[in-house]
Amino acid sequence: MLKIGVIGYGYWGPNIVRNFGAIKGVRVVSVCDRDPEALTRARRDHPGLALYADYRDIARDTAVDAVAIVTPVGTHYTLAKDCLGNGKHIFIEKPFTDDSRQADSLIALAARKKLKIMVDHTFLFTGAVRRIKALIDANVLGRLYYYDSTRVSLGLFQRDVNVIWDLAPHDFSIIDYLIKEKPVAIWAAGASHFGRPREDIAYIIMRFKNDMIAHCNINWLSPVKVRSTLIGGEKKMLLWNDLEKDEKIKVYDKGVRIRGRAGIYKLLIEYRSGDMWSPRVDLTEALKIESQYFVDCIVKDKRPLNDGEAGRRVVVMLEAAQRSLKKGGAVVKL
Repeated sequence: MLKIGVIGYGYWGPNIVRNFGAIKGVRVVSVCDRDPEALTRARRDHPGLALYADYRDIARDTAVDAVAIVTPVGTHYTLAKDCLGNGKHIFIEKPFTDDSRQADSLIALAARKKLKIMVDHTFLFTGAVRRIKALIDANVLGRLYYYDSTRVSLGLFQRDVNVIWDLAPHDFSIIDYLIKEKPVAIWAAGASHFGRPREDIAYIIMRFKNDMIAHCNINWLSPVKVRSTLIGGEKKMLLWNDLEKDEKIKVYDKGVRIRGRAGIYKLLIEYRSGDMWSPRVDLTEALKIESQYFVDCIVKDKRPLNDGEAGRRVVVMLEAAQRSLKKGGAVVKL
C-alpha cells in the first residue's frame, strides 16, 4: 500500500486527494494546510484523514511514502527539499520552482536519494495533447512552422505571481512535450493594471533553430474565456479548442505549395485547400491518468516524462520570459 500525504487543500488540493484516493493500492493518509477553513473542508470531504497545520508533520512522517505539494510556487523549494530529504517521492504543482538553481538542487537531491519527482503538467495527460503528440510523431503535420496559443479569461488574479508564471507553464510544458527541437530565444511584453505590481496581460514569442516560431497570448482581463491553439505544419494544420465538448481537435488539409524557386511568384494561386477531419479524443480526466502514472513510476521505478528535468526546462523559459519582460521585450537567448 502506497501512502500519500497532501500539502495544500485550496483550489487544486481537493482534486489531488480525490484522484489519488481512487487508485487501487494507494491511500491518502494526511492533509496539511495553514488555513483552518481548508482543514475543515478536508475533514468534511474525507473523514478519517490526519489533518495538520504544519507541513513538517507530513514531511517527517515515516509512514508516508510520497507527498503531493499543492501550494504557491514560492513555497515549493522549501517543502520539496524537506520531503525529499526525508525520503519522500514528490508530486509538485506547476511551476516546479521559482528559480532554476532551486530546480537543480532538488533534482540532484532526488537523484542521491533515488526518489521520483513529478511536476504537475496536467495538460500532457489530456486526450487532446496526447493525440496531437501522436499526429506530430507520425509526421501527419509535416515539418512544423508555428505554435500559436490563446489562453485568456477574466481572472483568476494571483497574489504571488504574474500572468506569465501562472498561465505560461501550461503552454511551455506542452511545447516542451510536443516539439523535439528546443527554443533558442524568447521575448515577452506585458502590462499591469489597477495599481498592481504584477503583469496581468502578456505576449510571449519563442524562436527555434529550424525557423519555427511559437506565440502565447495570456491574459487575465479577457471578457471571454478562450483556450485555443493553432499548430501549422508543412503538410497539414491543426486547431485545438480545449473548450469544445466534442470536436476538440480539427485537422485541416490546408497549406501552401511552392514548386521550385519560381514557385514563390505563384504563391497566390498555390494555396492547398482540402478536407477537415476531427480525430477522436479520449475524454478521461487528465489528473486521473497523471495520478495513476505517478504511482506506476514509483512502483515500477520508471522515469516520469514530466520529471524534475522537464519541470526545470519550463522554469528556464519562465525566467527568460520574465527577464525579457523587465527589459522591455529584449530578446533573451536560451
